[in-house]
Amino acid sequence: MDNGEHTPLGKIGKFGLIDRISASARKENKTTASVIGDDSAVIDNVGYLTLVSTDLFLEGIHFNLIYSPLKHLGYKAVIRGISDICAMNGIPEQIMIGLGVSSRFTVEQVDEIYEGIRLACDKYNIDLAGGDTSSSFTGLTISVTSIGKVAPEKIVYRNGAKENDLICVTGDFGAAYMGLQLLERERKIYEKDKTIQPDLTGNEYIVARQLKPEFPVKTLSDLSENGITPSSMIDASDGLASDLLHLCKSSGTGCRIYSEKIPVDYETARIAEEFNMDPMTPALNGGEDYELIFTVPLSMLDKITRIENVKAIGHITHIESGYTIVGEGGTEIALKAQGWTTGS
Repeated sequence: MDNGEHTPLGKIGKFGLIDRISASARKENKTTASVIGDDSAVIDNVGYLTLVSTDLFLEGIHFNLIYSPLKHLGYKAVIRGISDICAMNGIPEQIMIGLGVSSRFTVEQVDEIYEGIRLACDKYNIDLAGGDTSSSFTGLTISVTSIGKVAPEKIVYRNGAKENDLICVTGDFGAAYMGLQLLERERKIYEKDKTIQPDLTGNEYIVARQLKPEFPVKTLSDLSENGITPSSMIDASDGLASDLLHLCKSSGTGCRIYSEKIPVDYETARIAEEFNMDPMTPALNGGEDYELIFTVPLSMLDKITRIENVKAIGHITHIESGYTIVGEGGTEIALKAQGWTTGS
């Protein structure tokens, strides 16, 4: 926060805050029949399936305000919400925000959160369709309900993977986790000696992946344009290993992936080594990457290789083959879920 005006929330009250938020609400999608102002959002999805997902952001659990800018936090909350809609091959169109704030927050700080929310909404063509606010005794809480649509013939579930399907991923893995480790290290140094300012120079990518992530929505349109509907899909928010195992268990299959094919950014690998960590550890188990894991028939290999930002890292196997990761030199070990277990 700058040194400008700081208005106590109690001065304008709950309804004054709602009016303040409502004043900047915009409607971009035809399916949004109404925005903020009624008890429920009204969405007209004639001929489509409606997708709804809810996520929680809790202070002290999902974020630390010492190094999480409020604007980035609002932006990240939207990304987390729409990732669930996209993971079913859907188009996110509306979000509803529930906000629990304590008296230590000012009106201007709440404005910062919603500025980040609106920035993400503008970028991803999402409407802020409503929500709720409440006082809180336990810190800041942000609840995001995401609503989207998908044609019945295009919906993708976790349970559709078939033996020999390719396992594909978008982007790279482990950056968000290493960004968090770096921020936590700098926080501890600062708390011991407040004359030492955090130094994040050269690590902008991994810090951004933690504080202000993006989601690969373009990949879904690229897949559609190439005539590809994944056989199964899930978003990678709990960690590559955990989420891939969720997909396999839902599909009743095994899997075989190759460590050398798992995309890891140079900055992630460098910082992992600085922390005396094998880069595969954050890549497999870090979480909050907000990428997509999906499967396609082997016959789609040529098409997949032409799509930007997508890599095949292995294939689906019979359930009796188990879950395997093949390392350097052909060594095989069991793939285990060690990522975030209380998220969604």
